[in-house]
Amino acid sequence: MLSKYHHWWRDAVIYQVYVRSFLDSTGDGIGDLAGVRAGLPYLKKLGVDGIWLSPFYPSPQHDHGYDVADYCDVDPLFGDLGEFDQLVGSAHRLGVKVLLDIVPNHCSSEHPWFREALAAAPGSPARARFHFADGRGPDGSEPPNNWHSMFGGPAWTRVTEPDGRPGQWYLHMFAPEQPDWNWRNPEIAAEFDRILRFWLDRGIDGFRIDVAAGLFKHPQLPDSDDPEADARTRDSVNPLAWNQPEVHDVWRRWRSICEEYTERDGCERLLVGEVSVPTAREHARYVRPDELHQAFFFDLLSAPWDPDAFRKVISEAMQDIAGTGSTVTWVLNNHDQVRTVTRYGEPATERSGLGAARARAAALLMLALPGAAYIYQGEELGLPEVVDLPDDVLTDPIFRRTGSRARIRDGCRVPLPWSGQASPFGFTPGVESAKPWLPQPEYFAEYATDRALADTRSFWHLYRDGLQLRSALPQLGEGTLRWLDAPPGVLAFERGDLVCAVNFGTAPTPAPVPGSPLLASGPCPPGVLSGSTAAWWIRS
Repeated sequence: MLSKYHHWWRDAVIYQVYVRSFLDSTGDGIGDLAGVRAGLPYLKKLGVDGIWLSPFYPSPQHDHGYDVADYCDVDPLFGDLGEFDQLVGSAHRLGVKVLLDIVPNHCSSEHPWFREALAAAPGSPARARFHFADGRGPDGSEPPNNWHSMFGGPAWTRVTEPDGRPGQWYLHMFAPEQPDWNWRNPEIAAEFDRILRFWLDRGIDGFRIDVAAGLFKHPQLPDSDDPEADARTRDSVNPLAWNQPEVHDVWRRWRSICEEYTERDGCERLLVGEVSVPTAREHARYVRPDELHQAFFFDLLSAPWDPDAFRKVISEAMQDIAGTGSTVTWVLNNHDQVRTVTRYGEPATERSGLGAARARAAALLMLALPGAAYIYQGEELGLPEVVDLPDDVLTDPIFRRTGSRARIRDGCRVPLPWSGQASPFGFTPGVESAKPWLPQPEYFAEYATDRALADTRSFWHLYRDGLQLRSALPQLGEGTLRWLDAPPGVLAFERGDLVCAVNFGTAPTPAPVPGSPLLASGPCPPGVLSGSTAAWWIRS
């Protein structure tokens, strides 16, 4: 019975490492696995329980590693398998778990199986691993259906057949360099079983699953009533391409593999999914006891800065997701989102002030909620979005496909500043002439890690203190909450004798909750953690 094991993941705080932007050990301007290993003491000091590594597999990097050419190796950009093994060993010696990002919905157009499919004939077993179809119209020159890619433009690309004639089309819900796997072909399930075991045998603690509501498409591939919905929203909302019922069988299969390894050595392996579905109730279906352990709950991230909106999404999550026996997995940011300080700021270019105050408050609120939490790198520094990158350095395939800067993701992926007054800000230790793969603005000096650690008022200390209290106080982590009556514009709840309150700024002053010593500012009495417009305290 799995109940005999410590469910470490239920209230864990995991730090997302975007490998190419974390720390560069070679001076080529691209972060790598050795850089992650060098940064482990920093993460241990911050107080996180584990790390999630963005894809580092061999890839032509059309979507920065989410176009995988080989699922069982390391791209030379980032190191090799030996370096990976050292990273896992070093992390485990520090008590830090390691999660890998796995991409089962699609691969790279350079993957050997896709190259084999291009060289094969229509109707061949090689093409059956993907979604190849004849085009419409008298000469097959129109796509097989009207679906659009998440990154803009048609979700289909026509191939040139081996004899040189225009031929079939293949499906890609993202970039053309990312063909979708056909999960109705049993070869795909068997291949991913092999991939999971390859990494589990190397000692990892689990997987973050990209596009976990994807994989299966409607078997008839019919036209959509709203074909541009995915591109318009940058979300997986086409009901014919996402959230098909068969996907749950995959997660049951993967859960059984993880439980096999758990039984083998007593260390529970985690599956956490990137699940984008319309409601918390549908989200809950992915975390039933025999499927994923957890799935990111994005509703908190997308909620407007409003106490009623926050209370609604938190309550729905607690009711629908926690009711499955799982715990809610809270997030405020990741590598696909505008950074929190900027997202909450007014105007959007703001680097401090209102956006920073709200981001600090949101961090305290998230860390006080029952369940697990994921922190995107740089959030603990209060980094803003870099909104003025020049066009000629942008690498996001969304920009390449649409020509639009709307919702592009480069601005949250700029390499971290570690020290110094000028780029590369310690990102390439010992190689001050190195040029990071995305340019760092001059103002990054204000957010460098060395300055953050030295300033007890910084975001870093807010996160570190919150994580320490979360570990020390039995009220926090897993469990429940009870909402408290509060003045207009204030959201407050208690967990045991600990109270968390957030002033959303609609009250004319930082109005205190009745009986509390403070809400928003001023010296903190013992046992209280305060962050701009939010505070924790212990009831006397």
